[in-house]
Amino acid sequence: MRKLISFMHISLDGYVAGPNGEMDWIKVDDEIFDFVAKRIGESDTAMYGRVTYEMMESYWPTAADKPNASKHDREHSKWYKDVEKIVLSKTLKCNLSKTKVINDHLAESIHKIKSEAGNDILLFGSPSATHSLIRQNLIDGYWLFVNPIVLGSGIPLFVDINEKINLKLLSTHQFANGVTELNYITEK
Repeated sequence: MRKLISFMHISLDGYVAGPNGEMDWIKVDDEIFDFVAKRIGESDTAMYGRVTYEMMESYWPTAADKPNASKHDREHSKWYKDVEKIVLSKTLKCNLSKTKVINDHLAESIHKIKSEAGNDILLFGSPSATHSLIRQNLIDGYWLFVNPIVLGSGIPLFVDINEKINLKLLSTHQFANGVTELNYITEK
């Protein structure tokens, strides 16, 4: 059974974006890019909410084509083009090549995808989609990158939780820039 893992950058006080959705506080560098590339390279499916998908789709398909493309841009662009994508959206209606849109029957659709052959499904960002999946107990793990900042307000990772979520810590990694990776699996 495949697992659905939420991949998020998070502030020390639990926010995944600022009050207006800003993410300029997130620390990323080559060390983090290389670390993340290893794990996502093992994944064959990426999941996004509509807003995050549209942001990704506007950049990654052609990122490697730019004359000043970084190593990360070239590698991630290739991965993005090759990976199967799932988009959770009530408004996006079309299914494109390597992209499936789930408009309704979320729990049923996710359980079906989890039962198919393949590797873990990585849910990238997408706070609204993550909140919906958490409420329906569909997330199997959290891959969090805790940034050394307190935002004070913004979009929290966990909202309207109906019951506690027991987690088991699988690994941690400290980066030179102060970010700490926490890799949890849910205990059901």
